[in-house]
Amino acid sequence: MAKLNINGKVLDVKAEPDTPLLWALREQVGLTGTKYGCGVAACGACSVHINGELTRSCTMPIGSLKATDRIVTIEGLSKGATHAVQRAWAEVDVPQCGYCQSGQIMAAAALIAKTAKPTDADIDAAMTNICRCGTYQRIRKAIHRAAELNAAPKGGKA
Repeated sequence: MAKLNINGKVLDVKAEPDTPLLWALREQVGLTGTKYGCGVAACGACSVHINGELTRSCTMPIGSLKATDRIVTIEGLSKGATHAVQRAWAEVDVPQCGYCQSGQIMAAAALIAKTAKPTDADIDAAMTNICRCGTYQRIRKAIHRAAELNAAPKGGKA
């Protein structure tokens, strides 16, 4: 049994310590927005935030986490998809098949949290997630748009 702080709630998760966080999230907790892609932390479909850091959950054993570690999944990023990245993703119409998009959004949100106005070079360095549909140009455009939305005065439009 592990105690995990997931999306602001401390939960008891029944799983072996070597169970990857991805499977604990999907199978024990029922949060299926985080996807399985490769199982070797290469593709990024399983990306979540742990203590504000982008983490590939498919290789993160739950036994290495403490109840004080803050895990945020796509379901916990914002209420009603109001995060600037989620809003920009919809505005730009980024997804094609959509499978990798929760991981892409989590990676973009981590980037925007650290770099308020990322350059193309910043985006290239941070966005290592794989999109089999090749929507990289729309992803880049949505990240720039999310930065604009974050810079806009609250209640106003950018």
